[in-house]
Amino acid sequence: MTETLRVELGARAYDIHIGTGLLSAAGAHIAPLLSRPRVAIVSDEHVAGLHLSTLTSALDAQGISWSNLSLPRGEATKSWPYLQQVVDWLLTEQIERGDVVVAFGGGVIGDLVGFASAILRRGVRFVQVPTSLLAQVDSSVGGKTGINTTQGKNLIGAFHQPSLVLADIDVLGTLTERDFLAGYGEVAKYGLLGDAAFFDWLEVNGPKLAAGDVPARVEAVRRSCQMKADIVARDETEQGERALLNLGHTFCHALEAATGYSDRLLHGEGVAIGCALAFETSARLGLCSQEAPSRVRAHLKDMNMKVDLSDIEGELPDADTLMALMMQDKKVKAGTLNFIMARDIGEAFVTSDVAPSVVKSVLTDAYS
Repeated sequence: MTETLRVELGARAYDIHIGTGLLSAAGAHIAPLLSRPRVAIVSDEHVAGLHLSTLTSALDAQGISWSNLSLPRGEATKSWPYLQQVVDWLLTEQIERGDVVVAFGGGVIGDLVGFASAILRRGVRFVQVPTSLLAQVDSSVGGKTGINTTQGKNLIGAFHQPSLVLADIDVLGTLTERDFLAGYGEVAKYGLLGDAAFFDWLEVNGPKLAAGDVPARVEAVRRSCQMKADIVARDETEQGERALLNLGHTFCHALEAATGYSDRLLHGEGVAIGCALAFETSARLGLCSQEAPSRVRAHLKDMNMKVDLSDIEGELPDADTLMALMMQDKKVKAGTLNFIMARDIGEAFVTSDVAPSVVKSVLTDAYS
């Protein structure tokens, strides 16, 4: 059961393979990309313990030699020290411009390794082998790479497209419930921003995804990736439409910074909370009916997901501090913060016409 999508970017176009058994066939998919039979793999320690042997056996079967660097799991790894470690290791391994680096892990590894590949020798190719739902539906596709800083999320990075994406649905079976549901926050986002029919489908099939239904998981990943691939092909460097993919992310990134990029809040959990906050803000601005945010919150709660700020463990800074963190968002232009708002489910748009007082009231109420 394999679906193949194409990200149409001219000479830099690439395929996304979605299905089962892809990890054990990875060598056959990667081999045609190689100028010499060798790859460098960067993974996280948790993923390596579960799945590295399957990947390396597939490479061995194709006569491809490999080396591996495993890093600590978690958002804190997406940082300057680990970027330097990855680049130093790749240089020590004598990875050449014609070689391929394999990013083997979730969104943290994909973003970090993609950025390291972008700057190594002014650009080497890399393959995304995403192992989390979040990475499979979002971060592995589209070429956004980067690291976090103390000032904010993803503020250092580059657009650097992968040469191939292999999304093996089987590996999702080893995710914890929390990690899977965090990824589901990004899945729901696609329906909310531009495909009301997909959100309708998720309201019915979301519980099947969580319960492990493989055909449903393949379909959810396929529809999410298709929407992102289409948008990226039209707006690769986020000059317009691609910004819609950041629905919920302005709130999310501020919350991640406020929680120190720690396990208190996973990225997909922040996206879910951010989407609920974005729809509530839209309703208070009179852009959509109150029915829309109510429906968003109801579905996320049905999926046992975080929805409110009070769902985040520990103390959070006050609304004014969160708003100050939001001003570090990449969508700030000439000192004005652009938001992704919605006229209804499936009808998101970008606007700078959002009163700070309304945002503050939404944040304040979300604490209770």
